[in-house]
Amino acid sequence: MNTYTVVKNRILSLCEEKRITINHLATESGISPSTIKSILYGKSQNPGIVTIKMLCDGLGITLIDFFNTPEFSELEQEIK
Repeated sequence: MNTYTVVKNRILSLCEEKRITINHLATESGISPSTIKSILYGKSQNPGIVTIKMLCDGLGITLIDFFNTPEFSELEQEIK
């Protein structure tokens, strides 16, 4: 699994866990729904850390909470 897929899955998982829609996350994060959908549907496969931080703020979690999962811990190096 690559980094993009893990980020996308984490966003979807957190929305499900918090029982919020993408539109609600957009409102809470101050990010447009189209930006979030671009990440989720693969148009933007490299979201910046500032965008991820804004998503975390909207979700009420820290960056550490976002990245502290087995999926992120087990990612292989993508540049070899």
